[in-house]
Amino acid sequence: MGLDNPLHIIFLLLILVLVFGAKRVPEMGRSLGEGLRGFKDGMSSPHAPAQTLTSAPEAQVVANEAAANKVPVA
Repeated sequence: MGLDNPLHIIFLLLILVLVFGAKRVPEMGRSLGEGLRGFKDGMSSPHAPAQTLTSAPEAQVVANEAAANKVPVA
């Protein structure tokens, strides 16, 4: 059971065409391929910048601006 049977793949493609239309299926495949390619490139890059939600200096700037404007910080 799985996608090893060509009949299953044809059935899934038929459902995709019925649900999304013949025009959208190639666009979705292209978009998925570009997304996977970008993900793979991002994972293979050793110098990818790490993103943090809020670092301590940024939190201090927000607190200082709130104090200057007399706005309570949530």
